[in-house]
Amino acid sequence: MLVENDASLIHSALSTLLAQSGWEWLAASLGIIYVLLASKASIWCWPTAFISTLIYTLLFWDGQLPMQAVLNAYYMGMSIYGFMLWRKHSQTSQPLTITQRSTAFHLKFIATGLLFTVLIGSYLSNQPNAQLPYLDAIITVFSVMNMVLMAKKIIESWLYWMAINTLAITLFFQTGYYATLLMYLAYLILAFYGYHSWKVLKGMPKAHS
Repeated sequence: MLVENDASLIHSALSTLLAQSGWEWLAASLGIIYVLLASKASIWCWPTAFISTLIYTLLFWDGQLPMQAVLNAYYMGMSIYGFMLWRKHSQTSQPLTITQRSTAFHLKFIATGLLFTVLIGSYLSNQPNAQLPYLDAIITVFSVMNMVLMAKKIIESWLYWMAINTLAITLFFQTGYYATLLMYLAYLILAFYGYHSWKVLKGMPKAHS
């Protein structure tokens, strides 16, 4: 009886997963390609990210995850910014190098992120169509802030992605975006790879504030 229940549960989970939107699968696949390219510091990660986040903006807006829709719209803009910034430095004698920041910088970064999380989460909790407002908010706030670090090639951005991706896995499991959950699981694994890859590519320069 227990075996039958387990088999039924697995079958149900697989059926739900396979029923996900083809657009979601496309966006998730492009998202994984983006992280792989970013881990290699390839400029082509940004056009890939732009297409993926365009699709996600539409999907999340329709799925009543407003902060995730806003976040992906922001990602679209940052994809353009990142592409232009990396392209600009690749054409000069001063390429954009991988750097790190001080502990003081990160304490301020985290404190700022938590403050905005509380403010936005409080607002969303009063909105009728918002799911998991504080979880949605913390993922959004730190993703917005961390994209700036990523675009500037700050190596600790990969450490922040590890935490953000773990929270995102929880969010998408509870809201039924299973293809996206798998993408963020891949993101989590690739964040470890990206961090190691950037260390190998450029080493660890002296920290500065």
